[in-house]
Amino acid sequence: MEIFWVFKIFLTFTFFFLMGDPFFSHSSSLPEGIAKSAAVHRNYTAISEFRVLNRKPLKDCPDLNPYLQINTSSIAKLSDDGYITVNVTGVLLPSATDWVAMISPSHAVVTACLENSILYKETGDFSSLPLLCHYPVKAQYLRSDPDYLSCKKKECKKKVNGKCVLRTCSASLSFHVINIRTDIEFVLFAGGFVAPCILRRSQPLRFANPNKPLYGHISSTDSTAKSMRVTWVSGNQQPQHVQFGNGKSVTSLVSTFSQSDMCNTSYLLSPAKDFGWHDPGYIHSAVMTGLNPSTKYPYRYGSDSSGWSNWTTFKTPPAGGSDELKFLAFGDMGKAPRDASTEHYIQPGSLSVIEAMADELSSGGVDAIYHIGDISYATGFLVEWDFFLHQINPVASKVSYMTAIGNHERDFGDSGSVYFTPDSGGECGVPYETYFPMPAVAKDKPWYSIEQGSVHFTVISTEHNWTQNSEQYEWMKKDMASVDRSRTPWLIFTGHRPMYSSNDGNIILPSVDDKFVQAVEPLLLANKVDIVLVGHVHNYERTCAVYKQQCKAMPKKETNGIDTYDNTKYNAPVHAVIGMAGFSLDKFSNKGKPWSLVRISEFGYTRVHATKKELKVEYVNSNTRKVEDSFRIIKS
Repeated sequence: MEIFWVFKIFLTFTFFFLMGDPFFSHSSSLPEGIAKSAAVHRNYTAISEFRVLNRKPLKDCPDLNPYLQINTSSIAKLSDDGYITVNVTGVLLPSATDWVAMISPSHAVVTACLENSILYKETGDFSSLPLLCHYPVKAQYLRSDPDYLSCKKKECKKKVNGKCVLRTCSASLSFHVINIRTDIEFVLFAGGFVAPCILRRSQPLRFANPNKPLYGHISSTDSTAKSMRVTWVSGNQQPQHVQFGNGKSVTSLVSTFSQSDMCNTSYLLSPAKDFGWHDPGYIHSAVMTGLNPSTKYPYRYGSDSSGWSNWTTFKTPPAGGSDELKFLAFGDMGKAPRDASTEHYIQPGSLSVIEAMADELSSGGVDAIYHIGDISYATGFLVEWDFFLHQINPVASKVSYMTAIGNHERDFGDSGSVYFTPDSGGECGVPYETYFPMPAVAKDKPWYSIEQGSVHFTVISTEHNWTQNSEQYEWMKKDMASVDRSRTPWLIFTGHRPMYSSNDGNIILPSVDDKFVQAVEPLLLANKVDIVLVGHVHNYERTCAVYKQQCKAMPKKETNGIDTYDNTKYNAPVHAVIGMAGFSLDKFSNKGKPWSLVRISEFGYTRVHATKKELKVEYVNSNTRKVEDSFRIIKS
């Protein structure tokens, strides 16, 4: 859920005009007041100067300084994961607006883009040419070096009679760089993000092995836990292999996507199709079969020609119908830089959550992970998928990492999504479904169900049609009705958007869509769903057993302080918003809703332990590692 709600109201009205009036059928027809509005044309996913950098004019940058240089720490070839020191020397007058961008590929045009002028008008680009064409991967101001503006690092460039008469200043910046396959370059700009002009460019840096298989993650294919999927990225389109267990091997299927697969509309160009594009390489996927549930296996992926990943150990989940399951769940994670850089969209809590979960996995007490929508927040800036996959690798490579689609993966006008806001930046679910192949119904039908241990998970897409008699509605109705509660006594319903939240949002874009609630909530009660896990709102909130805004049952407070819901005699589902895994947190108002029992605005995740008779849920603060809420649901 976007926090910039005033902007979104304006955006929504603008969309109504755009879609409903032929006057707006082409970018050149946009009214000047709308076309030149900075608010409307920030591409709707984050608001900052850096976010709209590529929509700024590049002024002439007069440079009479013969001493100015930019270079990097001596590296012949870039490793898959490391830090690069960028040195800027020979500066005559340090300025707070001097900055360095990391560009990839290095041949990207960051000077002028005259031929794209008319295409940019849809994104508010009515500034005078030339224009910055390619979006930087990341950037840092030189003032990040505390010695820069005060010129503490001096170098004498000219002496007269043995006395220095000309000194220059320098700065050093550290950039975290991972293998994104395409070579990179560092570019020195003056003028800040508002009025950038180029001063110097470094030499291109290339990765030692751009074909290296990387960022592998595990997912379940069915409820038997006898097969598991490995998905990874490589620069090589030739099939590769997964070696696992005791000498077994399976060959990968290879897929990718192109700029032409990204979404556009007649009234809105997208970052994914334009300046945010980055070649994704090739996505490999292979299914390991002949496995046993709740068992550890070593594996690696790659090939002799492209290289191999390190050996890693994964654990299969318990089979559906078995006695016990331990899993972690959260939504709205995204990623954050591991250096001082600015990126277009940063989710500040994501690193602490990943680190806390990685520590928990090391104890061996986790069978699976469920990420409930808003996955990477790449939103049309495709290189950020690589950074997200790198970030989750310590956990996603070791246990089943299951996902649900969110608005920032799917939504875009005229693309078939329920909501017309362009929150995916033009991705329209294509990268998500390629990187995270779930056991879904079909392409662009990303709903599925799976059983692990004593739990049946019904995973829906809140971004696809859920109205009565729609394909997804009929599927979820049939799926939940078919659950054998003697085999899997717990039914968990999950999808990205909530049915209950104390954060109201606004009139145009509320946190809760009443039409969604009216259509789907009766199915939850009819099929005796035990708990609903959702995200979208960026905090933690737990309800009573609630239906149609009314508490049908309250938990009993045990002597140990834990709330216990008794579902022996079923009343209604408990709803838990768990969208606190990374995105900037939504604060609660002082007044909670009558059905809201616990409200916490801190980064973290939920830990769930299900047996045949008890479902225990704990909310873990990722910074303190303390349990801040704990409840259980029991059945006799």
